[in-house]
Amino acid sequence: MRLRARGALGAALAGCLALAAAASGGEAEFSGSFTWRSDDPAFGGFSGLEVSEDGTRFTAISDRTMIVSGRLLRRDGEIVGVEAGPIERLLDAQGKIQAKAQGDSEGLAIRADGRRFVSFEGIGRVWAYVTLDKAARLPIPDAFKSLQSNSGLEALAIDADGRLYTLPERSGALTRPFPVWRYDNGTWTQPFDIPRRGGFLAVGADIGPDGRFYLLEREFTGFGFRSRVRRFDMSETALSGEKTLFESPLLRHDNLEGLAVWQDPQGNIRLTMISDDNFNALQRTQFVEYTVPESLASKPARP
Repeated sequence: MRLRARGALGAALAGCLALAAAASGGEAEFSGSFTWRSDDPAFGGFSGLEVSEDGTRFTAISDRTMIVSGRLLRRDGEIVGVEAGPIERLLDAQGKIQAKAQGDSEGLAIRADGRRFVSFEGIGRVWAYVTLDKAARLPIPDAFKSLQSNSGLEALAIDADGRLYTLPERSGALTRPFPVWRYDNGTWTQPFDIPRRGGFLAVGADIGPDGRFYLLEREFTGFGFRSRVRRFDMSETALSGEKTLFESPLLRHDNLEGLAVWQDPQGNIRLTMISDDNFNALQRTQFVEYTVPESLASKPARP
């Protein structure tokens, strides 16, 4: 999501950053963060993230139809550097540059064969990329056409069978659940929804190696950001076993929007996130990681 009040946001962050608390509630443990910098004018605004099974490679997209891949350099498991390739454009179905009003790319999912899927917020849709030369359009159901402005398909995930899951940033009311749509065999359906809890909005999703559904949420208070990850057991028709893995205090992290879930060599689930700096000099592009201990990360019993 592109935040509009950037001047107020920057002033608030500059004045309050030192007040950030050091701890976050929940069962996940903070593992570390790394601030990624680049002089490339296309750098920033990252809102979607995928990480390889071993946590060493990543792909990220920005909300200005850009995509970049690279390596995460680690020391004792913690990110200490980034080696990235060129930042490239996500073109439209004719192989042309997308108009600004159409190009708010937010969610990213990568299939086992390397095909990349991107969800868009401004005009709700999902496109596929075999290569970056041009996009292939997926069908647009009627439900996508009525999504709120600047609050469309923010999150995208893919399961082990290659089925896509997407949901909007806003549900339309604080008491209304987030609808989750699934794409399978050329058709979109809505198999389940996710209850809203407080003022948090949905910004990222992934399905972990444990088969669970992970949702990254963000709340902007006017002074800064709070982040939360919830986890759900997933069946064909329902999400259950809701658990909050962490909920960060105000200004603990920047504007976390992309989420990737993987398993480290110790068997723990890792939550790797990336922040959208809104192309604001007072914000940062951060990789932030939390660890879910192995005793909690074990694969759930099948329903």
